[in-house]
Amino acid sequence: MLIELLKSVVFGIVQGITEWLPISSTGHLLLFNEFLQLDGSKDFSDMFFTVIQFGSILAVLFLYFDKLNPFSGKKSALQKKETWTLWVKVIVASFPAAIIGLVFNDFIHDLLYGPVTIAIMLILYGILFIILENSHRVPKIRSLSEMKFQTAFLIGICQMLALIPGTSRSGATILGAVFIGCSRAVAAEFSFFMAIPVMFGASLLEILKYGLAFRFQEIIVLLVGMVVAFAVSMLAIKFLMSYIRKHDFKVFGWYRIVLGIVVLLVFAFLA
Repeated sequence: MLIELLKSVVFGIVQGITEWLPISSTGHLLLFNEFLQLDGSKDFSDMFFTVIQFGSILAVLFLYFDKLNPFSGKKSALQKKETWTLWVKVIVASFPAAIIGLVFNDFIHDLLYGPVTIAIMLILYGILFIILENSHRVPKIRSLSEMKFQTAFLIGICQMLALIPGTSRSGATILGAVFIGCSRAVAAEFSFFMAIPVMFGASLLEILKYGLAFRFQEIIVLLVGMVVAFAVSMLAIKFLMSYIRKHDFKVFGWYRIVLGIVVLLVFAFLA
């Protein structure tokens, strides 16, 4: 039991860091799972790696509660209206991935989920991050209130591309948002907010699919992973927002390229 709890802590740390940094949580979890496989049924493992994300969602809600709360007594009528508008933008941006995910999720998982696809997408988006930053684009959208619904929808299209393993949901949305004209801070924050309905929905679907008919020990392992993911997500989000005030995303691009090569080498060696 202790070993499984330690594995859960490791996976929670990996999830908390890689979900918000644009470096692909799937690629990292694939590598770690190769060497730290959970001692349980396949159904539990599948459910664990999805539902553990719920801890990460709670971190966003906790850190941005005031910004996302349209009922706050501290806000003026105009501020409450802007908060509701922000939520509508998030919902609009969530539609593409939600629809395609519901229809094709199993197909995409069966066809594309593997080390080669993940490595290729890691490297491809790493190169795109470097190209984007070298283009020195001047942001036109410097606040969430300046973002139009059409822009939110286009960023949602980018999030849809993240259904391909190894792309990274935050990587695809941040890259797309910056390319469209958002500042790095706006791109990152909107990416965080877009994760709320998508990841909450994915977690709920997994729970409905598998239920909670697992051993008591497995439920404890899941809860520990979620708590760790929550705590580490808080630190990762704060780090990213602080980092991008003075730096660009190039370092994440290079990291993705290196990780993609490592994934290819590791699984070629294990084959």
